[in-house]
Amino acid sequence: MTAPLKAVDPITVDVALGERAYDIVIGRGVLASLGERIAALRPGVRTAIVTDRTVATHWLEPAEAALAQAGIPTTRIVVEEGEGSKTYAGLAKVSEALIAARIERNDLVIALGGGVVGDLAGFAAAILRRGVDFVQVPTSLLAQVDSSVGGKTGINSPQGKNLLGAFHQPVLVIADTAVLDTLLPRQFRAGYAEVAKYGLLGDAGFFTWLEANHADIVKGGSAREHAVATSCRAKAAIVARDERETGDRALLNLGHTFGHALEAATGFSDRLFHGEGVAVGMALAAQFSAELGMLPASDVERIEHHLAAVGLPTHLQDIAGFAQEGIGDADSLMALMAQDKKVKRGKLTFILLEAIGRAVIARDVDPSRVRDFLQAKLQRRA
Repeated sequence: MTAPLKAVDPITVDVALGERAYDIVIGRGVLASLGERIAALRPGVRTAIVTDRTVATHWLEPAEAALAQAGIPTTRIVVEEGEGSKTYAGLAKVSEALIAARIERNDLVIALGGGVVGDLAGFAAAILRRGVDFVQVPTSLLAQVDSSVGGKTGINSPQGKNLLGAFHQPVLVIADTAVLDTLLPRQFRAGYAEVAKYGLLGDAGFFTWLEANHADIVKGGSAREHAVATSCRAKAAIVARDERETGDRALLNLGHTFGHALEAATGFSDRLFHGEGVAVGMALAAQFSAELGMLPASDVERIEHHLAAVGLPTHLQDIAGFAQEGIGDADSLMALMAQDKKVKRGKLTFILLEAIGRAVIARDVDPSRVRDFLQAKLQRRA
């Protein structure tokens, strides 16, 4: 899995879910095939594209043109960029617009955007007329390697991230790696955290390959398609084994228990992008694993070094505005983690590391150990 694949050839990854199986098509320029692929999948379909204002300026017209070339009618629904749209109000706006567009059960919703748009549009599709199919067209690195695959959809509650949602698999994913060229560097780096996650949780060889090739991934060389495809294969394999997260799929949450709490503590704002929260969360998970005697200190240093080399935060003090606004104390962070979806009967579940490439599900972690750990990290000198 460590030999780069040719960037000129679209790569297809199958998500093997029986009658709900679907393809992830990866490559530069594959957005142009959107209409052709949808027409083959659903002849005579009508569509509605949900996107955000920033993505719309770059990719809405090309997507509409691809649909028009295949004779597929579409309606555009544009929301504001960012987590602020993943709310009750944002869901109501998109749902009402889909109803107004007369999207019926045999039609398709197209999510054109990053993780926020994919989650929001997918959840709206899941509840519209008790379930309308949708297509993911992820335009961020994070969405291409993680949120567009696996069927998790939802919105945030003021009490926590992604607490309202549904498992609703897409029928097709189109991951055009050329669209990533328009991302701001910080957005691209945030998505890279999810790429590194796949190496850390189950593929030490991939993590080693990333250490050597991350610069080419950023530049858009052939390493980019290989990184996206390898990540998608890893997630597809886990989703096929455990679609609704009753077992192994929880491993995909490496870094997320800490990360989601940090996102909530910073108000789901631009202070901390989701991928940045995951990066800090993975570093904290590695540090906590070492404190518990599970992970060698040398592996912690290697993880921190690689994430920092890409430009990602690895400590609480790296979070924007930490010195001025803070992120709360250990008790407030613990309260936010208690709202995590992986909590069962009040018992915390963490994804920890035994080695680079070997993550484990740790249930019933002693809250006092976690609190003391966070307290020490909060007091760390910058």
